[in-house]
Amino acid sequence: MTIRAGVAGWPIAHSLSPVIHGAWLAAVGLDAVYDRYGPEDEAAFRALVQRVRAGALRGLNVTAPWKEAALALADDASDTARACGSANLLWQEGGVLKADSTDGDGLMAALAEQAPALAMAGSIATVLGAGGAARAAVLALGQVFAEVRIVNRTAARVEALIAAVQPRVSARLVCSPAVSDAALIVNALSVPPELDMTAIAPGAVLMDMTYRPLMTGFLQAGADRGHTVVDGLAMLIGQARPSFTTLFGVAPPDIDVRAEALRVLGERA
Repeated sequence: MTIRAGVAGWPIAHSLSPVIHGAWLAAVGLDAVYDRYGPEDEAAFRALVQRVRAGALRGLNVTAPWKEAALALADDASDTARACGSANLLWQEGGVLKADSTDGDGLMAALAEQAPALAMAGSIATVLGAGGAARAAVLALGQVFAEVRIVNRTAARVEALIAAVQPRVSARLVCSPAVSDAALIVNALSVPPELDMTAIAPGAVLMDMTYRPLMTGFLQAGADRGHTVVDGLAMLIGQARPSFTTLFGVAPPDIDVRAEALRVLGERA
């Protein structure tokens, strides 16, 4: 019987998740499909999730704007998803609808792949933004960095983020715009950041969580100044790996899915 899973969000036509999961499925020869689902409102998203509960779908990756709703609909959620306040993975197991967030896994995998020389222990990381993506970043980085600084125009959002995440990390979490001594700066905003590039330490690594465009203005400006940069596509692939294992019960094969994703990105551009 064909295993059915997919990614849910709106809009969804741009998603590269089916490209990544589809390449892995073809490589392992599994009788399975991974599709795009585009519920335009919460009622439609709830109906889609009901298909997971009923077993018609093995599970879903979830993207904007339904990540918070995904967490709310779950019967059981991981500590990571609860701390993030959202979930990007839903699946049914033994009649229980479960939720998790693999965004932090993706972020750390991207750093390991594209910035392997980055020294994290004892260092400072700065996260730009205080939304759901920023929470996932702070939660992951807070496990390995000594201090994580959050930069956002609204102090109350930073305070809420720190309150949700601080008990689950060892790092010191602070609201601070200082970047001159940060070893890593992560843009978790959905818009280009307003940042004085000359204030960044010469050896700092810059990461952007978006992959459209692949080389964002923030990353290009950093690369032009000699910084190591980490793109959002590496994170997307990194978060997809644990999702694939959960949804299909096998580890993703060791193939170059990035090349296929870049090909599709180029065609769409």
